Amino acid sequence: MTNAHRPDLTPAQQFIFLRTNPVCRGAGRIGAAGLRWVYPDRPTPLSREYLVQLTYAREGTPKVTILRPDLQLLAGDRKLPHVYRDPLRLCLYLPRAGEWKGSMRLDQTFIPWTTTWLYYFEEWLASDDWKGGGEHPSNEDDEGQPRRIRGMTI
Repeated sequence: MTNAHRPDLTPAQQFIFLRTNPVCRGAGRIGAAGLRWVYPDRPTPLSREYLVQLTYAREGTPKVTILRPDLQLLAGDRKLPHVYRDPLRLCLYLPRAGEWKGSMRLDQTFIPWTTTWLYYFEEWLASDDWKGGGEHPSNEDDEGQPRRIRGMTI
């Protein structure tokens, strides 16, 4: 068997996987610009429920935002860890490390990664210590240029 490059999944293919995976209960829309999937997420049975939006355009980078509750409001005056700004979206993987490729399924990557991020976020709210590891982007960084802060544990 060869290590041939697997082609990227189209937004339509990703949409079908999201729609048919029972873990991804939600609703979405597919169009010429890509897909939008909105779903509820609760990292533990004792956690609050979050309304999550996942967007993905062909040959683009998936983007995850929390529609509610307002993460910054929950954080108070503290700086949110592991997020990109303008608009606020979650930092879920190391772009330069090849942890995600367009040939990977969103329902098997970004959905569980978001749940894991929310778990560590809730722990951070209580302890003020991000225990999820990884790399954290600075305000100047974009998704292609994360900054190292501690060992990767996610």
